[in-house]
Amino acid sequence: MKRTLTLLATTLLAVGGLAIAPTATAAPCASGNFCVWRDVNFTDPEGRVFASSGDDEWWESWIADEDSSWANHGVSAPGVKDHVIVYESAIEGPSDGGARTICLAPGQEIGHNAGANDRGDAHVWAMNC
Repeated sequence: MKRTLTLLATTLLAVGGLAIAPTATAAPCASGNFCVWRDVNFTDPEGRVFASSGDDEWWESWIADEDSSWANHGVSAPGVKDHVIVYESAIEGPSDGGARTICLAPGQEIGHNAGANDRGDAHVWAMNC
């Protein structure tokens, strides 16, 4: 009987291990930040990542119009702006940032999006998309 229970427990653990899908590697982005990479799947040929915990109305030249993957690791709480909207133009003077290229909900990571690829110039934190 003891052997049967041990075999059953071992079988259930093995089956359970197979039934649970492995989790994908999370984007390397600190908590509280919105992060952007030049290449797909959270990579950059020079190992750089653009990280921001606030609005950035004019991205640095190395990442502007070079964005290919994004992660929103912002902190959510009632009344907190926790979504991130990326715009195709800098937000200055008469410009309002132009069209939205992508919007990320809290915790969302996007390894690639053809429609938003290489179009971002600015971002703001918002209550929703």
